[in-house]
Amino acid sequence: MHASTPSVSSDSRSRREFLKLSGHVTGTALLAGIGPRLYASEHNTIRLALVGCGGRGTGAVADAFAARGGPVKLVAMADLFEPRLKSSLENLKNIASEKIDVPPDRQFVGFDAYRKAIDCLGPGDVVLLTTHAAFRPMMFEYAVNKGINVFAEKSFATDAPNVRRWFEAAKLSEKKGLKVGVGFMWRHSQARQETIRRIHDGVIGDVHTLRIYRVHGPVHCPPLPAGANEIAFQLQHPNSFSWVSSGFFIDWHCHNVDVACWTKGAWPVSAQAFGGRCYQEAGSQFDHYTVEYTFADGAKLFAFARHMNGCWNTYSDYAHGSKGSAVLMETLGQPRSKIYRTQDMNKDNLIWQFRGDDPNPYRVEWQLLLDAIRQDKPHNEARRAGEAEVAAIMGRAAAHTGQLVTWDQVMASDFQFVKDIDGMTFDSKPPIHAGPDGLYAAPQPGITKEV
Repeated sequence: MHASTPSVSSDSRSRREFLKLSGHVTGTALLAGIGPRLYASEHNTIRLALVGCGGRGTGAVADAFAARGGPVKLVAMADLFEPRLKSSLENLKNIASEKIDVPPDRQFVGFDAYRKAIDCLGPGDVVLLTTHAAFRPMMFEYAVNKGINVFAEKSFATDAPNVRRWFEAAKLSEKKGLKVGVGFMWRHSQARQETIRRIHDGVIGDVHTLRIYRVHGPVHCPPLPAGANEIAFQLQHPNSFSWVSSGFFIDWHCHNVDVACWTKGAWPVSAQAFGGRCYQEAGSQFDHYTVEYTFADGAKLFAFARHMNGCWNTYSDYAHGSKGSAVLMETLGQPRSKIYRTQDMNKDNLIWQFRGDDPNPYRVEWQLLLDAIRQDKPHNEARRAGEAEVAAIMGRAAAHTGQLVTWDQVMASDFQFVKDIDGMTFDSKPPIHAGPDGLYAAPQPGITKEV
């Protein structure tokens, strides 16, 4: 699997701040159907169910509303926390109330809410899986078994057994001809597509080194309040806990890992890493990670993640080859991709750059998915998403354990954070406990096990 070549489709732009999106959402549709179970109508309406009503999910619905080609309607919502669902619904109504028909009997709360929301859909509809990664394979599996098209946000699994579960559902989705889009919007970035196409054509020679950076302010996780439900607390601070979101290195940095491997045209075969925690705000995570990935031909990918205040910040990606170098992303807002004839990235050595603004890849990914549904064209990004998740898990596990971790080790590992995620409730035993001071212990390289 590690020798496979990523398919070229692509992704960019700052995180969805849906309230800042244009309010000029065109098109409207009348929703036909009575009761909670709905089916694709003769009016060509694609119905949506949102599972996970945080910022990512709400922003993804707004992006779907902006797509052209036919009516789209939000008909069901699900979340673990009712206030978050209500807030998301109100915010979306402020954007496009005419595209929303989510009465109280299609607003579902609880650990089984995802099933009820998916059950409202029929052939040709789409469920948005935008909860945390702990639940992604389980929900993806349910949607695929029901024959429902999927948009799944990253990240896609927290550990090896759940990655394998994702792959099994991905295979079934391909067999059923379902359309699956994933939240790797940078794969749909024109700037990255054009840059990487040139790299694959040999403009910088053989790619031997890649560098990716996400270094900015901290993940904040306060001490566990006295008397708080620990499962709920951890779910409300997801990026501080590997079992919930796969941790911030994966959940936030997997975009960059995916783009770097796309640029290389291969997945890494091993990873070794360093990390640590200087501040308590990171929960049970490190607040800095440095990972060295190695590809089968010996090429290297260096991934840098640091989340602290008062430090040098950047969010950028670079590639180096035997004949030159490239900027894959200069800033989050606009990639400003460039190619140079040498390793010295100054204007005198510039041989190409992407001109103009990169089309909003959040919108592009939705346009492609909905077009594929309406036109019945192949569109399934699930397998590649799983492969990128394996690569990201290699890096996190290498940092947390202090071991060199291979692709094959991850794929064969039985290590699992939560043995029965399907049966979790707020009364379940928390996968990790805070100390007497309400703080969580960091991983201990040489002792911690994750593979």
